[in-house]
Amino acid sequence: MAVVNHTSVNHIVFYLLGIPGREDLHIWISIPFFISYVFALLGNGLLIFIILTKSSLHEPMYLFLCMLAGVDIVFASTTEPKALAIFWCNNREISLNGCIAQLYFQHSSFISESGILLMMAFDRYVAICYPLRYTMILTHSLIGKIGVAVFLRAHCTIFPMIFLLKRLRFCRNNILPHTFCEHIGLAKYACDDIRVNIWYGFFVLMSTVILDIVLILISYVLILCAVFHIPSQDARHKALNTCGSHVCVIILFYGPGVFSVLTQRFGRHIPLHIHILLANVSMLAPPMLNPVIYGVKTKQIRDQVVYVLFSKQK
Repeated sequence: MAVVNHTSVNHIVFYLLGIPGREDLHIWISIPFFISYVFALLGNGLLIFIILTKSSLHEPMYLFLCMLAGVDIVFASTTEPKALAIFWCNNREISLNGCIAQLYFQHSSFISESGILLMMAFDRYVAICYPLRYTMILTHSLIGKIGVAVFLRAHCTIFPMIFLLKRLRFCRNNILPHTFCEHIGLAKYACDDIRVNIWYGFFVLMSTVILDIVLILISYVLILCAVFHIPSQDARHKALNTCGSHVCVIILFYGPGVFSVLTQRFGRHIPLHIHILLANVSMLAPPMLNPVIYGVKTKQIRDQVVYVLFSKQK
């Protein structure tokens, strides 16, 4: 009889625990999270404002950067407001639809950012290998089409996950030991077979993020081959320097995610709260630091930031 009652349950409300075992430190943990989130919003917002309002920055590289900043704001905002609500107000409850919506925008933003990084690698390839045809190849029309394609790919690949999750019956548990919802993290609490979810998640990963990484590596191999054929050492250094910011952003975006996956796969002795903290760092670090990297390493943006922030004080 107990089994019948158990299998008839279908949870539509879940509870996020935040950082399990560290509830007494939630307020202190929230401080760096809040500061990082505010910096991400302000930094990326300022970057978008500068690029859109300064006609001198309406070049392919900066337009891609503007897209990246917009996605970074969405990416950070999918998880951090709820995490802060858990830390500050103990607001742990989230509906099934709310959980699915959160992971939908989280995953689609991640894939969008990966696609934009690939497009930025293509931009650097064209700029270095075909400098005289750069503006002829990367027209505003083509950039707009590329942007639409990147976002369509992200949303079309993640959209089926809504139905894959909605078909499941969640009868095992409704306590999620995390600060945000994840696809497989949610699906594993279902009583139904989730092999379709697992295989589809693997397909999405391979056909988007892994494919993007491979194509980015190919782009940089071609870029390096072209650079080392440049006779002038100063010209080689200048060409490589234009890729510096992009390489830093790539490492910052993929690095924490890869490290987090590896610790989950091989670091079974690592405490659960460490895994959750790493997952949150991988969500917050790129949106917070991307504007800083481009602001420090790109003179045009650095000059415009100084002009916008300090011109009225002179």
